[in-house]
Amino acid sequence: MDDVFRALADASRRRLLDSLNVRNGQSLRELCAGLDMTRQSVSKHLAVLEAANLVTTVRRGREKLHYLNAAPINAVADRWIGRYHRERARALADLQKALESEPMESPTFVYATYIRTTPEKLWRALTEPEFTRRYWGGVALVSDWRPGSPLLWQDSPDAEPKDLGQRVLAAEPYRHLSYSWHGFQPEHAEFFGWSAEELAARLGERRSKVTFDLEPYGDAVRLTVTHDDFSPDSEMHRAISGQLDGSGGWPELLASLKSLLETGEPLPAPQPAGAAAT
Repeated sequence: MDDVFRALADASRRRLLDSLNVRNGQSLRELCAGLDMTRQSVSKHLAVLEAANLVTTVRRGREKLHYLNAAPINAVADRWIGRYHRERARALADLQKALESEPMESPTFVYATYIRTTPEKLWRALTEPEFTRRYWGGVALVSDWRPGSPLLWQDSPDAEPKDLGQRVLAAEPYRHLSYSWHGFQPEHAEFFGWSAEELAARLGERRSKVTFDLEPYGDAVRLTVTHDDFSPDSEMHRAISGQLDGSGGWPELLASLKSLLETGEPLPAPQPAGAAAT
């Protein structure tokens, strides 16, 4: 956590974060063009921000794109939020939302966290029903994890797995996993208090996709979650990033996954099964 505060103490690094907050997913060239700093200076500051986990990178062809990462902000909140009323800590919540928000034209959610485990155990936690049920609020993800195969949701051990139209897109054990995401369901309308008309409008959003990249990092694993391919001004993007009231989104679900692997117990589920990442 000291690295986070040291990184934020520098005005130039805060300008880089401001630039990414305005338009996330920029290359080094784009960041240099928008700021009055040399390429070398920008690279050095980005290295500090990456070391503090405030910025994470994703490869797109030959380019390396830079994204704000909300994980350290969540860590700050987890450490001190219990000492104050949430209303008095609204600044932290607003900062988290700012770090996770994207331009309306092309929203992308990127979140990186470090988990003290092995790639093999993390892969099992992402793919085996007995693991997913523990941190997905009772929901088991069921699939043979072959590209093109369906990904089914099982709400309880005795329930028939449901096909919500999700498909496995890529699966490289212990390294890379990607699958298409579901659309909103009737239970989401009930949970969020939407009318039938509001639900119908949101059912028109195109399907997004989520990708998990696992990289060994000493005695831990760096897990980067990229959720993209949303419709412009996507309500699903707001839901999975935790911006809708009542939805913890990926930050909450990944915190529970991290807790499960590091302590043996997930975080207490504050909402109905399946609502955490909608």
